[in-house]
Amino acid sequence: MKVSDFDYELPERLIAQTPLEKRDESRLLVVHRKTKSIEHRVFKDIIEYLNPGDCLVINDTKVIPARLLGKRKDTGGKMEFVLLSRENDDTWRVLVKPGKRAQIGTRFVFGDGILEAEVTGITEEGGRTVRFFFEGVFQEVLDKVGIMPLPPYIHEELKDKNRYQTVYARHDGSAAAPTAGLHFSPALLNRLEEKGVCISRVTLHVGLGTFRPVKAEDISQHVMHRESYEVTEAAAAEINEARRRGGRIVAVGTTSLRTLESVADDKGIVHPGRGETDLFIVPGYRFKVVDALITNFHLPKSTLLMLVSAMTGREEILRIYQEAIAREYRFFSFGDAMFIE
Repeated sequence: MKVSDFDYELPERLIAQTPLEKRDESRLLVVHRKTKSIEHRVFKDIIEYLNPGDCLVINDTKVIPARLLGKRKDTGGKMEFVLLSRENDDTWRVLVKPGKRAQIGTRFVFGDGILEAEVTGITEEGGRTVRFFFEGVFQEVLDKVGIMPLPPYIHEELKDKNRYQTVYARHDGSAAAPTAGLHFSPALLNRLEEKGVCISRVTLHVGLGTFRPVKAEDISQHVMHRESYEVTEAAAAEINEARRRGGRIVAVGTTSLRTLESVADDKGIVHPGRGETDLFIVPGYRFKVVDALITNFHLPKSTLLMLVSAMTGREEILRIYQEAIAREYRFFSFGDAMFIE
């Protein structure tokens, strides 16, 4: 398959620039795969499509202020870092811009010197490994000097930075939000639990690879960025028990889905553990454990659009997207949602 097989035209006005006032009042496009029919609802209506015994799997990662604007210590040249993943207590993998200023051994300062960094290596993807120098707790320092890294297609300032976090965000580490989860309010989650829907937490720290364009025309040549995940014993047990009892496993977002598919065996049993995944799901993939997906509308030619195409079929998802465009759904991170069952 070619990357051009996953292209579509999107009017720029449909790219949501700001979140809605109420999280669970975005629109919801429901896709019934068996009948190839769709419905147009409001997100809080998702409760009507989830049954007692189903297991809703959420990604409880928390976005960190991962964008750092600083300068080279010796020359004062401007530099931008974006934190990707933590190697150990004070060493991170980062994206750098401009890269030519970030040679091994070069030092940079951020926030009037309360944070310094030294480049210690160059990654395979062209990023850097850097060691940070600071006093106190790194996360507290980062909160003072870092900036929330909004996606490149969002041009308006985010007035409330908590709106780029899910209400259940817990574990620091993401450079981007698991945006399907942004639609859930505490009240909606409570109503789902009262109905008998199991809610299980997994963690996958979203890297900026989620926005990385597929440059190879042959999609089989694309290499995914690795992202860190953790599935606890308790979560694995909940998910396996729900499946054993006949409940559906419903992934909230492509990150939850990729985590589950990375830790499931060929029999669909989810195994606890932590590690990194570079799972690339395209049409033809056989899903091992996930039965349904809640997701946003994704960029043309993106790996995320390829993933949802694996669930519905490429031609069907492009047909559905054309219907969403015609009805002026809001697209991408702050946009509306889709439920594929």
